[in-house]
Amino acid sequence: MSSRVFQSVIVQMKDATDRMIGVIDSDGNVISCSDTAMIGEKWSDAVIKLNSAPDSIVIVDKKTFKPLSSWSSYFDYAVFTDGDDEAARSLCIMAYVALNGAKTYYEEKHDKGTFVKNIITDNILPGDIYIRAKELHFATDVQRAVFLIRQIGRADVAAVDVLQNMFTDKQQDFVLSINETDIAIVKQVPANVESAELFKIAQSVEDTLKAELFIKTAIGIGTIANHLRELADAYKEAQVAIEVGKVFDTEKSILSYENLGIGRLIYQLPTTLCEIFLSEVFKKNSIDSLDQETLFTINKFFENNLNVSETSRKLFVHRNTLVYRLEKIKKLTGLDLREFDHAIIFKVALMVKKYLVSRENRLI
Repeated sequence: MSSRVFQSVIVQMKDATDRMIGVIDSDGNVISCSDTAMIGEKWSDAVIKLNSAPDSIVIVDKKTFKPLSSWSSYFDYAVFTDGDDEAARSLCIMAYVALNGAKTYYEEKHDKGTFVKNIITDNILPGDIYIRAKELHFATDVQRAVFLIRQIGRADVAAVDVLQNMFTDKQQDFVLSINETDIAIVKQVPANVESAELFKIAQSVEDTLKAELFIKTAIGIGTIANHLRELADAYKEAQVAIEVGKVFDTEKSILSYENLGIGRLIYQLPTTLCEIFLSEVFKKNSIDSLDQETLFTINKFFENNLNVSETSRKLFVHRNTLVYRLEKIKKLTGLDLREFDHAIIFKVALMVKKYLVSRENRLI
C-alpha cells in the first residue's frame, strides 16, 4: 500500500480542519500526516492498544485512533487525529471513511492478493484478467496450486496470520480469507510438481494450525492451474474435494480432486437417477434390509480385495462362516460378491446410498 495514496487524501482534508490527521502502519510508524514533520515518528504504544481492540476507536497520548479495514486479525493501518474529545472522535471517523475508501480502491486496482481472490471467486470478467495482470506485472502462465483450508468445529481468525507466516513470499504465494471458516492458499509451484509434494504442503498446513491454534481442518487440493484463468476451476475443484470427502472419505482430512475416483462422479449425479439405480440393483430387497453386521462384513471383504481367506482372518471367523454370510447376501440381493462384476456393482451401490443419506442430512 502506497503512503502517497493516504497523503493525497489527507492534503485534501487539511483545509477543512485545524486538527492534525495522519496514518500509522502496523509497526506504529507515521507514514502520512497533515503535519509532514511528524512523518517517520514511531508510536509503539498505539500499536499495542490497537491490536488489543482491532475494530474499536482507541485513545493514546491524547490522540484518537481507528484501524482501517483489514483481512488480518491485526490492523495494517490506522488513521489518527489530534485530541481525545468528541470533536476528535468525529473527525477520526470521517477521516476513516475517506481513507478507507481510498485504501479499498487502491487495493482493488493494485493489490495482487485482491486480484487473485477476485479470480478464484469469479468476481472478475475473463477479459479483465489479462488487463489487470498486465497492470500488476503479474505472471499469467506459471503453474499454481490451490488449497482450500476449511476450519471444522471451531474457527479462529488468527489462522490467516499463522498461514501468512508460513507462506512469506507475497509476490508468488497468496493466503486469502474467503469467509469465517474457509481460507484459500494459491501457491506458485515448479513445473511437473508431484502430487506427493502438494500433499506434504497440505500436511504441513494441517499440522501447523493444529499445533498453534488447536484447529481441526479439512483441506481440499485442486488440480494444478497452468494459467491464471484456470485458478477459478482449481478452487472449485478444491471445494468439491472437501465436499466429496465428507461423504465418501470421512476419515481423511486432506483430499485431492485428482484422487476422488468414482466418488466425484456420483457426487455430480441427480438424486432421482441415484434412486433409480438402487431400485434396479436391489430388485429382491432394498439395501436398507442389510443389517450393520452384514454391511461391516461387506466392507471388510472389499478392503481385502475380495479375498475370502484374508477377510475371514481379519474378521476372526472361520472361512466357512464368511462363505455362509456371502451366500446369505447373495440370496438377499441377488449379487455374489465373489464375482468381480457383482462386487463392482455392489460397491458403487453402497457409495450411491451413502451419497443419498448425506443429501438427506443436509436438507434436515
